[in-house]
This record gives sequence, structure tokens and C-alpha cells, in this order.
Amino acid sequence: MLTTNDQYQEIRDAVRDLCGQFSSEYFRRIDEERGYPEEFVNALTKAGWLAALVPQEYGGSGLGLTEASVIMEEINRSGGNSGACHGQMYNMGTLLRHGSPEQKRQYLPKIASGELRLQSMGVTEPTTGTDTTKIKTTAVKKGDRYVVNGQKVWISRVQHSDLMILLARTTPLDEVKRKSEGMSIFLVDLKQAIGNGLSVRPIPNMVNHETNELFFESLEIPAENLIGEEGKGFKYILDGLNAERTLIAAECIGDGYWFIDKVVKYAGERVVFGRPIGQNQGVQFPIARAFVNVEAANLMRFKACELFDRHEPCGTQANMAKLLAADASWEAANACLQFHGGFGFANEYDVERKFRETRLYQVAPISTNLILSYVAEHVLGLPRSF
Repeated sequence: MLTTNDQYQEIRDAVRDLCGQFSSEYFRRIDEERGYPEEFVNALTKAGWLAALVPQEYGGSGLGLTEASVIMEEINRSGGNSGACHGQMYNMGTLLRHGSPEQKRQYLPKIASGELRLQSMGVTEPTTGTDTTKIKTTAVKKGDRYVVNGQKVWISRVQHSDLMILLARTTPLDEVKRKSEGMSIFLVDLKQAIGNGLSVRPIPNMVNHETNELFFESLEIPAENLIGEEGKGFKYILDGLNAERTLIAAECIGDGYWFIDKVVKYAGERVVFGRPIGQNQGVQFPIARAFVNVEAANLMRFKACELFDRHEPCGTQANMAKLLAADASWEAANACLQFHGGFGFANEYDVERKFRETRLYQVAPISTNLILSYVAEHVLGLPRSF
């Protein structure tokens, strides 16, 4: 099968070897139990893959987003689900780029080693969704502490994290000149916070993806846990969101290749009416089209990574990569399920599990329609639609 960017083959081979130690039965069992792949995440951590973006001076590998994206891609292409751990990759970026030297010295080495997990980012709220500037969670400074009140929803991996990046409004919306001002970023110690002002309500969902609703009632956060300057949190968090969308694009690309590999093999072996079903153009063409689109999305992923690693504006490319990859993986998923027929719905083939997992990315972390709105307004200059 055609591949691009073979200079990363050494990383691909190493990640594939690690993933090969965890069978499809392992991931199937985790999914059936609605569990967390603790052993798998620990193995990735021990091998240093989740510390790829942490600089070497803090115990990480000091690699770029490009290499990190290859790691995430290979996990999904091997049949796993990077959603269990990708937060450890990109959430620390806000701390790395905007934290104080003391904060970085205190936390990054422990994040790199896996002693601390920073896998959660608290941004989305029930009544605001992706209209982030309208968030209602507040952080009011009182002496040497901030007191937080509010609510967050769809916050992932809280139960498997030690730390969380939290966005809260420190200046009321009606008191700022620009609606993107007046929000601040905090590092929350989840072990101390839960039960002491923070309540967590898990949200069961169609994907085995640990996500939660959070309730803040006078949660106290030490002032030294403020990241960067007060009021500039929205700007800070955009770096993390661009990295998140690019890495998820890579995961969708990994899913897309997994589906294509799976259905090509099946279509070549499955004989109906005396011939392999893959000999029929009605089967060939949807698979080939899906493959072409995965390859195209792959190129946009690498473009977004290149710009991010050069510290250049990459919001447009990150969003487009995410949209193209999510669409391509969903197209491949549908072809794979369709041509497996009834077997595609059987747990033992893993198609239905991966089908559910990749469907998430039509909606999260940003819906495809909102990406189109962004491109229409900010790239094409069309009138704002909302």
C-alpha cells in the first residue's frame, strides 16, 4: 500500500512492535467491559512515546508534533484507540509554551515519566458548547487563591488523570473590550480537588471513551497554579487546540488505513457466486475512493504539523486536516462495514468497535460543520453565519 513520509519508518516500526504485544482480544475486552486500557497506556508511557513532545531537558524526547502524530496514527492503525491517552500528548503544550520556569520544572519531568498524568482539559460547558468566549465558569481571586464556580461537560479522562488544564473567566464578559479577553488558564490538582469543591459525574456513551460532567462549587486553586498572565487564557489554549485537532486527524488517518487494510483483505478472500467480492467494481470503487481520500488527508495532516513545529499560524490547516481525516476515516469505515456484511456487526471482527470509535470525530473535538463555518468566514471572507 502507498505510504508517505517514510523518514518516520523507525518510529512506525517501534510503535507497531509495542502495539503488537496487545491483541485485538485485549482491546475488545476493554471495550466490552467499558474499561480503561491501563496496561497499554503504561506500556506506551514506559517506552517514552507519550512524552514525545516534552523537551529533553525535562525528561522527554523533544520531538515535534509531526513525530507525535505518527505515534498516534500507528496506535490506531494497529487496532488500538489513542483517545485513551492522546491528552497526555497535547494538554501539556499549554504548560510548556506558557507556564513559568518553576511550573515547568515542577511538572514536566513527572509528566514525561508518567508519574503524573495530565490528560484532561476543562473547556466545554453545557450551555456554550464551542462558543468558548461565553463560558460561565468563574475564577475569583481571593488572597492567594482563586475560587472556582461553574460547570463543564464532555471532559475526558478525568478519572485517569492527576492534573487538568482548566479555562475559567476571571473578568466578567461585560467588562472586557474583546470577548476573547478575561479568561485564564489554571492547572488543577484533581486528586485534591475531587470531593473538595469538584464533583465528577461520568457520562455513559456509545463509545468506550471516559468522559464526564464536572461541577465546581467554591473550589479553591492556589494562585501559583495560574498559567501565564491572567486574562490571556483563550489565546494560550488555542495552541493546545491546534495540536489536539492535528493529532486527532492523524488518529483518523490511522483508523482509515486500518479499515482499508481490513476490507481489502476480506474482499480478496470472501468468495460469493464463485468469485472474490473484491473482483466487483461495486466493491472496488468505494474502497479505492476511501483510500484516495485518506491519502489526501494525510498530506494536510503533515502540512499542519509542519507549521505547528515551526511555531507559525496553523489554525486553518489544523482544522482542515481534522475535517478531511474525519471524513476519510468515516468513509473507509462505512465501506469496511458494508462489505463485511453481517460479519461487520460481529464483535469478533472488531469492525463495529472501530466504526463507533471513528464516528466520534465527526462531532468531537469540533464538529465538521463548525470547521466549514470557520473556513468560510476566516479563510474565504464570507459573512459570519452566527
